[in-house]
Amino acid sequence: MIFHVLTLFPDMIRDTLNHSILKRAQQSNIIDVNCVNIRDFSTSKHKKVDDYPYGGGAGMLMQPDPVYKAYKSVMENINEKVRVIYLSPQGSTFTQEIAKELSLEKNIILLCGHYEGIDQRVIDEIVTDEISIGDYILTGGELPALVLIDSVSRLVQGVLNKAESYEDESFSNNLLEYSQYTRPPIFLNRKVPEVLLSGHHENIKKWRNENSLLNTIKKRPDLIKED
Repeated sequence: MIFHVLTLFPDMIRDTLNHSILKRAQQSNIIDVNCVNIRDFSTSKHKKVDDYPYGGGAGMLMQPDPVYKAYKSVMENINEKVRVIYLSPQGSTFTQEIAKELSLEKNIILLCGHYEGIDQRVIDEIVTDEISIGDYILTGGELPALVLIDSVSRLVQGVLNKAESYEDESFSNNLLEYSQYTRPPIFLNRKVPEVLLSGHHENIKKWRNENSLLNTIKKRPDLIKED
């Protein structure tokens, strides 16, 4: 699976993904991250990619031409329709279901805005999806792109060592994950639940299911769907 990231700050993407599980996944050729510097496609002497918005207003806007050329440079090597995701606070909120859906793609193009955003004309021309990681504003699309890459990559076969590493996690079945414990059995007078020490797999499974439901009711009651 290849993530093609159109960005003004490729090192921000590369450096962050050069650690731990995602570094190993890249070294094993399970995923690849192709960072495309939008600034390389500027025709300006000083590689300028922004300008003042028509109609006035604060800040600068990314020009459409460099973004479009960066996109076309990626598509030159792809012979199929590709989802182009613009990381934007106006987009649909990113969820585990969307992550699962995207994990089935071979190529994904992620468009990272900056300044006050991107000229709407190139968004209308190339973008298939707008995705937001939450109702707040960041300085650019790089951090949301990294969140998406991390979340989607770990669902790609072979990235994690065992399928169960994510099957029981929060949101995998619209519930939060059950509480987990490790050694020592007593910490600050707080004991690990006895059932987890029993070795009785059916009872442990039952406890985890019940605890998962209780955690969801307590912390995220909005995830509980009424019949």
